[in-house]
Amino acid sequence: MDTLKKQKVLFLCTGNSARSQMAEALLKHKAGDKFDVYSAGTHPEDVDLRAIEALSKLGVEAKNLASKNVNVFEGQAFDYVITLCDKANKECRSYPNAGKQLAWDFPDPKIRSGSNPFSITLNELNNRLSMFLLIEEKLINSADGAKTSSIDEVTDFQPTSFYKSLTDDIRLKTLMLTHYHGELCVCELMEALEEDSQPKVSRNLAVLKKSKVITDRKHGQWVFYRINPDLPLWAKAVIAQTTENNIPLITSELQRLDKMQNRPDRASFCK
Repeated sequence: MDTLKKQKVLFLCTGNSARSQMAEALLKHKAGDKFDVYSAGTHPEDVDLRAIEALSKLGVEAKNLASKNVNVFEGQAFDYVITLCDKANKECRSYPNAGKQLAWDFPDPKIRSGSNPFSITLNELNNRLSMFLLIEEKLINSADGAKTSSIDEVTDFQPTSFYKSLTDDIRLKTLMLTHYHGELCVCELMEALEEDSQPKVSRNLAVLKKSKVITDRKHGQWVFYRINPDLPLWAKAVIAQTTENNIPLITSELQRLDKMQNRPDRASFCK
């Protein structure tokens, strides 16, 4: 990664009070020498003191965090724009001047059940950011010609159908890729997986959709697929942990997708 030019990252959430603040602080802590990091909200609220407390317990600097409206960054270009909740993703599905946009969906710790919800969310963010750094540094190094490691180095939701949906290589990698990118169409998956048969990929997508593991939306001539936001938390965790702990399994697929030309345009708006 070019040490002379930091990559710019913008985390977006609805309130910019917890998840995006924690993500901003964490990435600065983990890789502030490589990234200029910002966060904002579509409907900003005060920073939640429990988020600051969770960061402090982890030894992450949090005293300068401040909530901001996404409008303050209007006209600015970012290498990465990362939404952290489904609502923000819908409101800013295609952020202007974003080199790459990722859609991550984390439960709101303010309404999350269980003990220490802010610490749990912080730990999940930390795991995802570790994955982000591993993947993006490899992609950037690959684009620069550097050597990279090979692939070797809902209420009626049924667990049985869920686990069966993971038993095919195409379906498993599809879930891992959409978990990371947030949303992909058939042609992007074909490119990533090096599959020439669209019916084959579509059949596997149909299995995932029937199992309610993914959902789709149509935009123009394209149909985009993503992890079902209504999946139970445990099922989301299975997909997340499988992806985060098996990056070598999809390294080549991510590199092919990153080099893909003329990728389909998502909805071009940001309310």
